Amino acid sequence: MINGDILRDALISAANNLANNRKQCDDLNIFPVPDGDTGTNMSMTLANSARELEKLSGATAGKVAAVNASALLRGARGNSGVITSLLFRGFAKGIGDGEFVTAENLAAAFELGVQAAYKAVMKPTEGTILTVARVASEYARAAYDSGKDELGVFTAAIEGAEKALAETPELLPVLKKAGVVDAGGFGFVLILKGMLSVMQDGVMIKSANAPAADEEEEASRNAAGEFETEITFTYCTEFIVNRAEECEKEPSELRAYLETIGDCVVVVDDEEIIKVHVHTDHPGNAIENALTFGALVHLKIENMRDQHERAKHDAERAKKTPAKSADRTETFTPVEPTKPVGFVSVCAGDGLAELFRDLGVDTIVNGGQTMNPSTDDILKAIEATPAETVFVLPNNKNIIMAAEQTIPISTRKVIVLHTRTIPQGITAMLNFDPDAEAEANAIAMERAAEQITTGQITFAARDSEFDGHSIKKGELMALLGGKITFVDTDLEKTVMKLLKQMIKRDSQFVTVIYGADVTEEQAAAIESQIQQKYGSKTEITVINGGQPIYYYIISVE
Repeated sequence: MINGDILRDALISAANNLANNRKQCDDLNIFPVPDGDTGTNMSMTLANSARELEKLSGATAGKVAAVNASALLRGARGNSGVITSLLFRGFAKGIGDGEFVTAENLAAAFELGVQAAYKAVMKPTEGTILTVARVASEYARAAYDSGKDELGVFTAAIEGAEKALAETPELLPVLKKAGVVDAGGFGFVLILKGMLSVMQDGVMIKSANAPAADEEEEASRNAAGEFETEITFTYCTEFIVNRAEECEKEPSELRAYLETIGDCVVVVDDEEIIKVHVHTDHPGNAIENALTFGALVHLKIENMRDQHERAKHDAERAKKTPAKSADRTETFTPVEPTKPVGFVSVCAGDGLAELFRDLGVDTIVNGGQTMNPSTDDILKAIEATPAETVFVLPNNKNIIMAAEQTIPISTRKVIVLHTRTIPQGITAMLNFDPDAEAEANAIAMERAAEQITTGQITFAARDSEFDGHSIKKGELMALLGGKITFVDTDLEKTVMKLLKQMIKRDSQFVTVIYGADVTEEQAAAIESQIQQKYGSKTEITVINGGQPIYYYIISVE
């Protein structure tokens, strides 16, 4: 029988197995841009849990599962880490308070884990870790229904996971073209195999001498799991449902209905309330459907099309030259709120940190491309911000999900803006109106950020062929809207060629942020070229951001 100590050792073994094979998992990433690696993010997420589990002895299986879920939630890094934490959060619910892991609650654990993960993703992408986990749960359920014991159920889950992993290239053509399977799904199989080693053979996989977590990584991002959306509906509708005791309907039914009448649907629930956010052209329909679940409170409807036009850049502030070294906050001390609104921003680079502070950000979380901060990192920054409502600017799409996990566990009201790039974060801050309500500001700031065109110039982390581009390691890559648009070997030519693609007839502002690997002389030479070609019709601002990885980050408005 699988008791608490066996489950504890199995989960630690899983963390070690993933850490030992982290590089192999990272190498499955097909997009050659340096970013948060899937294997690294998942491994660091599980490492946070392993540290907590090592403190347990003689606990029930339910207690071990609960501690694991809590530690994973706080340690989750990147989208892959967050999804892994959600899988195990559901897993803990399936195990419940039992002393042992049984075949029945193990089958339920896999199913609830998959439900939690799919529920958190607005547009689930098949051919990813989600598919691998779902098929694993289907195999686990079939094994239980056929009378298998807990070990039989678990081995069946692995069989399903491996089968689904092998088929991921058929579901995502980009994987098939690259000749690889999904990195997140591969990591999930490593986790299950690490657990099986203890459950079946009583052998805990030991940790090899893995590189330190803060060691510089060759990094890239998973091609799957990008959930880009546009605001296309008029009314932002928000409310809380106080759940009626007699109502037997599930919150998922409300979410399913809302998705038929709008977008940007967020439905968060517990035993007592359902918190709802939706953009729709028919708020009355949303309200009427929600009333079948219970009474509504804190109802708010905003016409997004009537929001004020965002403010223009403060040119003098934007041009301010950063100090040689800005203060990076790495340890956070909780404080009591002393003002209504505050801000947390994620960024890397002394210049960017100082710029965000100049724009009104209270707390900086050091992170970004190769080091995605964990949910706990962001949570601590929120608690160290002296405000009742805290806006969080992730400034990277691989950090948004981790930031959103802080919403139900923070003592503050947390609003996560979906800023996917540094320029979007800057623009969002420039559009904050201290006289407006928090919800109205959230809408205006996100709408402003969505209008920003972002270009980036970085290097190829590995040889690759992506979207028709043959790319050699070390070559310069120009990205527009997160997609590779061309490769080159001359930095100045790359900047000017990318700007030519970005600048339109109605463009008014060009902001160029240069990184740690660009000298002031190089930046000055680029600025001179840009001024000569575009200075007559656009306002040019060049900022020393000091960011790693990206030679230049460019925004055009």
